[in-house]
Amino acid sequence: MKTLRGVKPTQSARVVRVHGEGAVRRRIMEMGITKGVNITVRKVAPFGDPMELNVRGYELSLRKADAAFIEVE
Repeated sequence: MKTLRGVKPTQSARVVRVHGEGAVRRRIMEMGITKGVNITVRKVAPFGDPMELNVRGYELSLRKADAAFIEVE
């Protein structure tokens, strides 16, 4: 299973499924990360956390721990 955590800067991926339970899953989905959405990783912080993403035309910072819940292709 490939997750958003493994996507490199400047690469894009499409969301297949959001894993997790309860508040974590709900928070990710409230940020606009839902099935079928294209996400571009713009850059990653020097120590690897957080990631800066482009989702639905806006910029979003996401921790790598949360990115591990997002399955992509």
